[in-house]
Amino acid sequence: MSKLFSPLTIRQTTFKNRIFVSPMCQYACVDGLPNTWHLVHLGSRAVGGAAMVMTEAAAVTPVGRISPEDAGIWNDAQRDAWQPIAAFIRANGAVPAMQLAHAGRKASTYAPWRGVPGSHGRVDEGHGGWPVMGAGSEPFSATYAIPHEMSVDEIRATIDDFATGAKRALEAGFEVIEVHAAHGYLAHQFLSPLVNHRTDQYGGSLANRMRFAMEISAAVRAVWPQEMPVMVRLSATDWAEGGWDLPQSIELSKALKSIGVDMIDVSSGGAVANAKMDIRPGYQVPFARAIRQQAAIATGAVGLITEAVQAEQIVADGDADAVFLARALLRDPYWPYHAAAALGVAVEWPDQYQRAAVNAFGK
Repeated sequence: MSKLFSPLTIRQTTFKNRIFVSPMCQYACVDGLPNTWHLVHLGSRAVGGAAMVMTEAAAVTPVGRISPEDAGIWNDAQRDAWQPIAAFIRANGAVPAMQLAHAGRKASTYAPWRGVPGSHGRVDEGHGGWPVMGAGSEPFSATYAIPHEMSVDEIRATIDDFATGAKRALEAGFEVIEVHAAHGYLAHQFLSPLVNHRTDQYGGSLANRMRFAMEISAAVRAVWPQEMPVMVRLSATDWAEGGWDLPQSIELSKALKSIGVDMIDVSSGGAVANAKMDIRPGYQVPFARAIRQQAAIATGAVGLITEAVQAEQIVADGDADAVFLARALLRDPYWPYHAAAALGVAVEWPDQYQRAAVNAFGK
C-alpha cells in the first residue's frame, strides 16, 4: 500500500494523496490579476492528479509584490478573477489553495527574464517600481532597492492586509490558505537576526522576532473557517552563521501550532545574499522531519524531490506528511499519474483521459 497515494485529512479537508503543488511565481499578471495562463497552468496540475494545487505568492498589498507582474489578492477584481480558477481546480479533484505574501525589502524587482544586466532585477521608481519597506533599512544586496524600516503602524496595517487577503481568498473559493514566511520575504525578514536589528517589540529576542509572523498567522486563522487548514511556509535555516536556524524554526512551529496553524511547509534560505546552501536531492527533508518530530505538527517537504520512489520514501518514513513539488510539476503536469504507475498504484484518471490510463498500466 502506497503512503504517497493514501489520503490525508487536516481538519475537515481531505486530500486524495500526499502530492501538493508548491507555489511558483509565474510573473504573468497585469495589476495583480490572474488570467487564462493561471487557469491553464494551475488547472493542468489539478487534471494531472495532484491533491492540492496552490497558487503562486499572492501579494496582499501592491507594495508587497515581488515584481510588477506578480499576482495579487488586495482587491475585489483579483478575487473575482481567481474564482473560476479555484472552481476548476476543485471540479477536477484537487483542493484549491492560496499563498498570501509580502516581499518586503525584496519587492519591486523585474521578472527573472526581464531584468537588466547588473540589476539583479531591481525596478527603479521611474520605471514602474515603487518604494519598498522591510524589517529594517538595509537592502538585500547592493543591487536591490533600499527599504525603509516599517513603523509599528505599518506593521499593524500589513497584518490587517493579510487578514483581508485571506477573506478574499475564501470568497474566491480557496479551501487552504498559506502564510509565506520564508525565502527572505517580509515575515522572514523579521525572523532572521541577520536582517532584523530592530530595538522595539518586533526585534531582539526570539519571541520579539517571531511576533510579526505570529500576529499575521493569528489574524489569518481568525478569519479562516475553523474547518479549513492554515499552513505556513518557513525557511528552516538561513544557511548563514548567526542567522535563523532549525532550533528557532522548531520553537516557532510549536508556537504556530498553539494558535491553530495546521502544517509547516518547510523550505530554507533566501534571507541573505551570502548564504552557502548544501543543495542536493531532498536536502530540506531533514528539516521537515525535525520540525514534524520535535514540534509535533504536520509538515510538507519541498526541494529537489523528483522521483516517485523518493517521494514515497519521504512520506512512508514519516519525514513529512506530504511532498510539495515545483519544478518536477513544471516539467510534467501529470507527474502524479506517472508516479502512481511507477509505484504500481491504480488511481483515478479523468474520464477524458481513460484510454491513456489503460495504456499506462500496460493493459
